[in-house]
Amino acid sequence: MLGGVLERLGDYGDQVPRFTPPRCLLERQAVGGCDACHATCPHAAIEVGPLGQSIQIDPAACTGCGLCVQVCPSGALEYDLTAPLQSVRDAGQATAEGASLTCSQSGAGGPALTCLGRVTPAVVAAAGAWGVPLTLLHGDCAACPVGAPDVPERVTRVAQEAQRLREATGQPARVNVRAAAPEDRDRAVRVSRRGAFATLLRAGRQQVAQALPERPLPFVDWSQPQQRVPEEWRWRARTLTPTPPPDAGIHWPAPLVDDTCIDCPVCSNVCPTEAITRDLKPEGGARLLLDLSACTGCMACLRSCPPQAIHAQDEWLEAAFHLPILLRDSDSVM
Repeated sequence: MLGGVLERLGDYGDQVPRFTPPRCLLERQAVGGCDACHATCPHAAIEVGPLGQSIQIDPAACTGCGLCVQVCPSGALEYDLTAPLQSVRDAGQATAEGASLTCSQSGAGGPALTCLGRVTPAVVAAAGAWGVPLTLLHGDCAACPVGAPDVPERVTRVAQEAQRLREATGQPARVNVRAAAPEDRDRAVRVSRRGAFATLLRAGRQQVAQALPERPLPFVDWSQPQQRVPEEWRWRARTLTPTPPPDAGIHWPAPLVDDTCIDCPVCSNVCPTEAITRDLKPEGGARLLLDLSACTGCMACLRSCPPQAIHAQDEWLEAAFHLPILLRDSDSVM
């Protein structure tokens, strides 16, 4: 009976990604700005506008391929990760064969995304953390009306980024990116009974089908610090299991500040997730603090620093994720 229900899973939800203006480097007025989403969109659905309306997405032109989300350096554009993560986890619990995610145009069976452009490093890293082999199946991307011809290469780079994150854990993700074959049409949707009913509840429907359901994300409440961090980076931090050895370097690009700092507020002002905070001391001066787990590695701070006192550090010890990092302690402020 479960198989029959799953075969009727219907696609639903908003194809347009959520845009969170405070996370956008254009809205933050970072030096150099950013037009990655506009440059990447294969359907000219994204326009760059004035401050306050910096990113405008045409819902009629947007196909929901997710390629803009893949390249956004700060998480200003995002989709809900719940459905693909739940699918991967359920498949891992149901069978030793692992999980698969396929694009909607591939003709393959199994859980389907609109496009493999929706796959992010967090999804691949989570599969590695759960020990679930993951197969990513694409169709004829050169002729696809949804994504772009180079989607397989893009997804391969996503998988490589996830592997760099997982390297410190000693448990790499087992991921395979390939074109769908005729035998993939018979792939079954394998989810746990609990996962199936959870999907029904999330969808709010009587029937479910092969396409993974998605929910429109609510607006971010910026007054809540935990909501300032994109879901993608929250999941990346969660997937650092098994816990890396204390002396293992974890790949997580983030800024450091040197002694040429002039104690201005620019870095904290441009930070899209407020991972860098500038606290004024009662006795005078200021302290710069970094919440490493909230840093997306966009390096807007580095590009915007007037004296170029910031440089990137690519690897950190696991302990650095648990307490604020003191970047600068100064007795003067601008």
